[in-house]
Amino acid sequence: MRDMKRREFVGLLGSAGALSGLGVLGVPTRVLAQASGKVVIVGGGFGGATCANYLRRWAPNVDVTLIERKTEFVTCPGSNEVIVGLHDIDYITHGYDGLKNRGVKVVNDEATSIDPANGAVSLKGGQTVAGDMLVISPGISFKYGWVENDDAVAETMPHAWLAGDQTMLLRRQLMAMADGGTVLIVPPPTPFRCPPGPYERASLIADYLKRNKPRSKVVIVDSNDTHSKQKAFHAGWDRLYPGMIEWVNETNGGRVVKVDPSTMTVEKEFGDTFKGDVINFIPRQQANDLVQNAGLTNTDGWCEIDQGTFESKVAAGVYVLGDASVAGAMPKSGHSAASQAKNCAAVIASRLAGREPPAPTYANTCYSLLSEKYGISVAAVYRLEEGAIKRVSGGVTDVDESDRYYAKEASYQAAWYRSITSDAFG
Repeated sequence: MRDMKRREFVGLLGSAGALSGLGVLGVPTRVLAQASGKVVIVGGGFGGATCANYLRRWAPNVDVTLIERKTEFVTCPGSNEVIVGLHDIDYITHGYDGLKNRGVKVVNDEATSIDPANGAVSLKGGQTVAGDMLVISPGISFKYGWVENDDAVAETMPHAWLAGDQTMLLRRQLMAMADGGTVLIVPPPTPFRCPPGPYERASLIADYLKRNKPRSKVVIVDSNDTHSKQKAFHAGWDRLYPGMIEWVNETNGGRVVKVDPSTMTVEKEFGDTFKGDVINFIPRQQANDLVQNAGLTNTDGWCEIDQGTFESKVAAGVYVLGDASVAGAMPKSGHSAASQAKNCAAVIASRLAGREPPAPTYANTCYSLLSEKYGISVAAVYRLEEGAIKRVSGGVTDVDESDRYYAKEASYQAAWYRSITSDAFG
């Protein structure tokens, strides 16, 4: 199916996986209300929180326990805005009172191990929690060894890819940098969480520098030859920040082999180096250690799942959502995780009600800001075809549009963030 312009695509995306009072993805709500049992969910991000929320909405007789180490969740979406001072950290920080009010039992403890055969989770505090079905939405961990020293630079060259303390560390470094300095951003090889994230970060940092430290520049040292929303990003850079952002891809010398925090340098494959005053080094990624240790990952470090149900291919009754999973054509994004979570909630509620799960439909929307009033986006609908999630249609931001057009995209980004966080955290 052909690509559409974004304005043509909004209606299609809004209908993908739409919920009706008469049914949920084709299953009558009165049937799902008959479901009973216990579901344990590990991970309180977009995947886990959304799954818990919708299980309680659709199957109110199901006992839902959400295990999350932290009492508040700090989102990666929006964190680039915090880094450059457009928002404070409170803007991207969300509690779990909304889920508690819906009847979700929230346990603030760290899951230390999983027993997939028994649907049981052991907690750091000594408790073991078990359910009829187990949902794991653990996020990522870092796969060190990609380059020399990559496991020892987080406090000097912050990744800020797990939002919170690292977000604020990178913000402080950026604010302290003198005018005329260089910010290096080093994305990892794909796949990684939030594919457009490094390039949005470069854009917003350039915007901050243009307004506050105009003699400075941003260099992206990239181990990939292409990147998400490339055409729209580069058109925006030419328009907003001519000569201020340099992108060095793998073919042209972007492959990194060593980082040295003592000299604040990044060494390329053939010995040349980049020197930065602030370096945002983002390590290579894999599924969280929790699922690694449970034997739920493949040789690449990700969880293979039935892409129609998100049930693990190696552990019956265990479902893996979000960044940790191998989800066909879907990117590793917050919107993807939330979409997967709703479909998974419908699958679990249907099975607990003794019914066949509905046919899934997945969607993703991803907004990126190039400045506070310049936004771009990509959106897509996915369906299950021959056992794999495939993109069936999508829309992208046009280039060479008016300032008003991009300002609207930026306003849509803010509305999208309010909507998805409300939907996840209640």
